[in-house]
Amino acid sequence: MMRALYLLYAAVAYAIFFATFLYLIAFVGNFSLVPVTVDFARVATPGIAAMIDIALIALFGIQHSVMARPGFKAGWTRIVPAPIERSTYVLFASIALIVMMAFWHQLPAPVWTITHGAGAAILWILFASGWAIVLTSTFLINHFELFGLQQAWFALRKRAAAPPVLRQPFFYKFVRHPLYSGFFIAFWATPVMTVGHLLLAVGLSIYMLIAIRYEERDLIDVFGEAYVGYRRRVGMLIPRVGGR
Repeated sequence: MMRALYLLYAAVAYAIFFATFLYLIAFVGNFSLVPVTVDFARVATPGIAAMIDIALIALFGIQHSVMARPGFKAGWTRIVPAPIERSTYVLFASIALIVMMAFWHQLPAPVWTITHGAGAAILWILFASGWAIVLTSTFLINHFELFGLQQAWFALRKRAAAPPVLRQPFFYKFVRHPLYSGFFIAFWATPVMTVGHLLLAVGLSIYMLIAIRYEERDLIDVFGEAYVGYRRRVGMLIPRVGGR
């Protein structure tokens, strides 16, 4: 019974994540399908709005990075059962993202505006491509393990997970972190860049660069020289010309 409840919990956490992910696309893209977007949000004086938005980005970044570290997981699993540890992380990450979007304050002053039809169309194509790269990258590594469903399913089936293997499918042959590459494209590709959107893009870009550093340290601990060699051969976010 408990293992079945683990799977139900994992499924609910995943559903919340996926709904939040879809809302994030609309939030960043300023789609009128949702009530709050990066440029149509709460209002305050520019200084107060910027401080609140920076604090929200920091809250998301701290949660996302700290809970992902092996040391935190080791202690966390003394409280949270191992089969739902990843789902709990996904749930907390979704909540942090929901808080960031719900309390975001707009800074609508324009930074750039592309009015030419072809230029705007190219940027929208890049925007869509970025999100497609993000989602595709999760399936290339193991989408259901990444978001906690596999762990709960294996617990229900009393099945042990296979040891981790360093693979480089598709995008991973050319860049080490295509998921982050997709986010970079999605956050920056817009025909109308406002101060608020720029703050979001810069803040999350800084977070991702910091996160990559810690993730790579963890990956070296797991895969050793195999990952060190992979890092030498393959670019971090963009393909490396030549290789070393």
